Amino acid sequence: MRRADRLLQIVQLLRRHRGPVTGDAMAEELEVSVRTLYRDIVSLQSTGVPIRGEAGVGYVLDEGYDLPPLMFNSDELEAVMMGLRHVQVRGDEQLIRTASDVIAKIAAVLSPEARDEFIEAPLYAPDFGMEPIPTAHIELKDVRHAIRGQNKLRISYADAQGELSERLIWPLSLTFFAQSRMIVAWCELRQDFRAFRTDRVEHMEVLEERYRENRVALRDRWWKMEVARREKEAAEKAGSQVAMK
Repeated sequence: MRRADRLLQIVQLLRRHRGPVTGDAMAEELEVSVRTLYRDIVSLQSTGVPIRGEAGVGYVLDEGYDLPPLMFNSDELEAVMMGLRHVQVRGDEQLIRTASDVIAKIAAVLSPEARDEFIEAPLYAPDFGMEPIPTAHIELKDVRHAIRGQNKLRISYADAQGELSERLIWPLSLTFFAQSRMIVAWCELRQDFRAFRTDRVEHMEVLEERYRENRVALRDRWWKMEVARREKEAAEKAGSQVAMK
């Protein structure tokens, strides 16, 4: 790795972390010696990059500092294109158009060499053999807007047997699976987290009323519960397999 690329990677690494990062951890990720890492940090500090900390304690990047836009290396360009190609395959109509717009905007400001690397990135997200995603009766862009604004949704939802129920939910995320799309939300009726298939939402109304609890905190709480549930199921499955033997 060129030294200029490594200096950029140090800044990027620090931006990913909210707390201090030790020199040992950074050196291991960058595959350089700790001595080289410390020398690079001193070099960055001398050019005005606001890195705080010291050897043996850890380093942080002060808030407010940013890099010039679109300074991507090859791996980053491939990662961006991989994500955009996946959206083009499995996203809803608006997201598919938006992904194409993003590709055009990024390509327009890259150097000719980087542009070719970006457009011709050898990573793909084919959907061979996948069944079509069931059509939703609602506008998914309205769900995304409600998530951003923390607006409550009133929905009419049909379960697997076709039974309708009225729900007031706090939308937290929109999840795109290979063969379905789900709204992860807090359900006021069940007083618990629930996932609602978008193709089973018969009617939806975006309310002016907002839920007060931070959606990121709620989503983190849901994810911890989901991980615990999956771990419990895996342990029970492993236990049953041992018992069968």
